[in-house]
Amino acid sequence: MLRTATDGDVDIIRILRNQEPNREVSINSHEISADEHAGWWAKTRVDPTRRVLIYEREGVTAGVVNFFDLELDAEPRTGAWGFFLDTVGLAERGETLPAWIEVMKDATGYAFDELGLAELHGEVLEHNAVVRQMNRRFRFVEGAPETRSTEGREITVLPISLHKDNRRKPKGN
Repeated sequence: MLRTATDGDVDIIRILRNQEPNREVSINSHEISADEHAGWWAKTRVDPTRRVLIYEREGVTAGVVNFFDLELDAEPRTGAWGFFLDTVGLAERGETLPAWIEVMKDATGYAFDELGLAELHGEVLEHNAVVRQMNRRFRFVEGAPETRSTEGREITVLPISLHKDNRRKPKGN
């Protein structure tokens, strides 16, 4: 289940984002400080081009979904997204794969059904083979790789996109 993040979620968002497995597959891999996070939240919570959602699994916070660069007044409507899970907690409970499938299903459903997007964009690091495979399962298409320098390292980033008409249809539709 996805719900809108509130001020009460700020600490858990930072804790989950700072988990080592999440930092390893993020473009910005440094540990986010409390001050940096507070500044991000202060801007994000009032930005009409952003949505931050909490992914809950059986009543427990299990991840965060970020939608950004939302073009809701444009035709076609577009936006970008990213997410991270409670990799540590889900692994301890043996729920990583079902949670991952569920959050992707819920997030793409939110993008197309709630936000009314025609196309959803994102990025994935080239070395993140597991995420790339899951993205293909959900019919995301990869674009041309781009090499970037960030935080003293070179990374290869692949743009991804999914058009509403190409998405996996929810069961029953």
